[in-house]
Parts: sequence; C-alpha cells; structure tokens
Amino acid sequence: MSVPLLKIGAVLSTMAMVTNWMSQTLPSLVGLNGTVSRAGASEKITLFQSPEEGWQLYTSAQAPDGKCICTAVIPAQSTCARDGRSRELRQLMEKVQNVSQSMEVLELRTYRDLQYVRSMETLMRNLDARLRAADGSLSAKSFQELKDRMTELLPLSSVLEQYKADTRTIVRLREEVRNLSGSLAAIQEEMGAYGYEDLQQRVMALEARLHACAQKLGCGKLTGVSNPITIRAMGSRFGSWMTDTMAPSADSRVWYMDGYYKGRRVLEFRTLGDFIKGQNFIQHLLPQPWAGTGHVVYNGSLFYNKYQSNVVVKYHFRSRSVLVQRSLPGAGYNNTFPYSWGGFSDMDFMVDESGLWAVYTTNQNAGNIVVSRLDPHTLEVMRSWDTGYPKRSAGEAFMICGVLYVTNSHLAGAKVYFAYFTNTSSYEYTDVPFHNQYSHISMLDYNPRERALYTWNNGHQVLYNVTLFHVISTAGDP
Repeated sequence: MSVPLLKIGAVLSTMAMVTNWMSQTLPSLVGLNGTVSRAGASEKITLFQSPEEGWQLYTSAQAPDGKCICTAVIPAQSTCARDGRSRELRQLMEKVQNVSQSMEVLELRTYRDLQYVRSMETLMRNLDARLRAADGSLSAKSFQELKDRMTELLPLSSVLEQYKADTRTIVRLREEVRNLSGSLAAIQEEMGAYGYEDLQQRVMALEARLHACAQKLGCGKLTGVSNPITIRAMGSRFGSWMTDTMAPSADSRVWYMDGYYKGRRVLEFRTLGDFIKGQNFIQHLLPQPWAGTGHVVYNGSLFYNKYQSNVVVKYHFRSRSVLVQRSLPGAGYNNTFPYSWGGFSDMDFMVDESGLWAVYTTNQNAGNIVVSRLDPHTLEVMRSWDTGYPKRSAGEAFMICGVLYVTNSHLAGAKVYFAYFTNTSSYEYTDVPFHNQYSHISMLDYNPRERALYTWNNGHQVLYNVTLFHVISTAGDP
C-alpha cells in the first residue's frame, strides 16, 4: 500500500504548488489591466496607469465643433527601449504557459491515478461486503486477515475522498489558467508588450494614424514655429540635409550635402538615428556639381541647381543617374540673385503638400522673388508668380500649403516676415518669431510628410515644428 500512497502524495504536492503560484501571482496582475473608456468624441485607450509609464493614444476623430482630434501622449523614456512593465508581463505570460503545460501533465497523471482511486474504492467496498457477508463462513484465521487488511486500508478512505475533491480542483484550476492566459494575451495586445521589432511595427502604425489625421486637417496658415531641436553638429558652416518628402513613413533615410558650391558628394544615411551617430551610410557621387543649398529629395530623386548655370538637375538615387535636366528660363545664377547670405543661393527648390516648387528671380522681375510650380517628371514650369519681394532682402524661404514664407534675415533675431499666397496671388506681412539659435542659417526647408522645418544653422542640423491654423468644415456645412 505504500506505493499508491506515494503516488497520491506526489500529485497532491504538485496541486499545492499550482494553487500557491496562483494565489501569489493573481494579485500582481491587478495593476496591468488595460482600460477602454469614452472621452468626448474620441475613443481613449489607456495602456498604462500614467503617461510616465506608457502610451496614451487618442484616436483620430471629429468633435462636435468640427475640430480634428489627433493626440498621442508618449512616455518620457525612449519608445525603442524595452519597458519594465512589458518585460514583467512577458515573464508572467511565460509562467502561465509553463503552468499550463504542467497542468496538462498533471491532468494526465491525475486521470491515471483517478482510475487507481476508483479501483481502490471498489476493493474497499468488496472487502467491506465480504466482511459483512462472512457470517462465520470464514475461519478465524481468514477473518482476522480480512479484518487486518481492512484496518490497513481504513486511513486511506479520507485520503481518497480528499483526492477526489482535489481532482475537481485541478479541473477548475485548468479553466482558470486558460482564462488567465486569455486575459494576459488581451492585456498584451493593448499594452504593446512586445520585443523591439514588434514595437517598431506599432510605432509605424501609430505614425500612419497620425499622418492620416494630418491629412484630414488639410492645409493651414502658419501661426508659430517651435524652439529649435538640434539633431547633430556636423560639417562646415554651409550645407543642407533632408528626408524624402514622398517616402512612406517606414523610410527614414537622411541625405546630407556639405558645402554650398562645387560639391558632388551626397551621403545617404539609413535612418535618422544612423545620421545622428554618423554610421550606416552610402555615398552618391553626382555627375555634375551643385550650387547653393536649396536642394530637395522628392520621390526618390534629388533636385538641385547645376553649378554655374540655371539648369535644374533631377538625379535618381536608385539608378544613380540623371533622369532629366532643364534650364529655368531667365533665372539668375552664380550669385546674381542670392538670399542675403550669398552662397550661390540663386535657386531654391522646395516641396509642400501640393508638389515641387522653384524659388528664384530674373532680370525681368527686377530681382523680386519668383515662385514656379514645376512638373517633377519633365521639370517644365507649370505656372509662375511674381511675389514682389526682393530676394536679396530675404534670409531664407520655404513653402507650406502653396504659401511662400520668407524670413527677414539669416542671422539672429530673424522672424517669418512675409507670406505670399499662390492660390489668391496675394501677400501679407507677418510677424512669426523664429529662434535662430546658432546665428547663421544657410538652408531652410519644409517637409510636408513630417510637418517640420529642416535647417542648416552654422554647421548644426536643426529641426523646428510648425503650428498651422486650420478651419475644419463639419459634416453638412455648405
């Protein structure tokens, strides 16, 4: 009888371990529950207890007053780092999976032992029946043997009853573990408790949602420029850096061009992080040197002014070849009509929400800024506007939503001073502060994909966020 008792004891010990784990682990899960609630016209998904611990996302929606809601509160720590709560959740899920596997093994063993328990119950009932039916038919010796055997089995009766109760507990625990696994999976889905690669996918999805919201907002009027964000200090006093304004959000390549004339070397960094670290780049050697710093990357091609000419060159990065080049009729070059800082900045190429632009001037326009829409495939001028603003008085310029914004200086104390609206062929003087941190701007371009200004400021690569004023029509408005 010692062997069966040992088997039952092993099973009961395993059950005690599982029960103990459940009692200790379940309370620790209380702080990990995701919540979903309604906040006005938008759906709020709170993934952690506070923004310091994790993300809070407000889905794109339209409030009753017609405003587009598009907000993301991101934790202070790097989103690329493995979050401690995420690691805790992954560890808990691994534990639950391990316990689930142990429960399967335990259930198999329990099933076999339960068969033994039932056979033992049958044996005890048979012995009890034989004792009751003996009625003196057994010899004194046989009767004593049966009585001794029954006495030996008697303590097992209570153990068997407890074993049957614990078997029912195992079934209930198995169901609880299954439910717990499902709950943890749901929490993981909301928390984003994944590895770096999965987190990247979630960041990209969020980026796409934010860009979709930006597209819903449409175009607006510039009302503010943020404080500068210095990305890197690299290169000489003059130069340009940019990303592809037409690339998908997953493509974060950065192009870097040091100097303002005779240059041919373009560095292509794989990501902004690589650009910051100065690693993982390839080099393109242009067939013709550039002039100025007004280059732009648009849909996989670099558009730049060929040195000592008014020729626009379209260089395709993938094929490493010039796809097309064309002269801008009458455009000044070779420091004939530069910005106030000089640097062969006669021709400045830009991209906004509506396409490719060239900013330059001609003798016919008496040195005033001309804005031309260009066909990105043929480089032909589609339409031109004479802004009436003298180019030599401009520090730099950029296009947002078909509006040319001009700064009054490239030095400290600059501000966005002039705006020309191509849709109405009208202009106005503005007063938007612009913090020129390093006191000498030689490149300033707007990126419609990121809604940010890229700047080369005295050897520093700097970003500015912009604030646009929007008027959103509600459904049913005329």
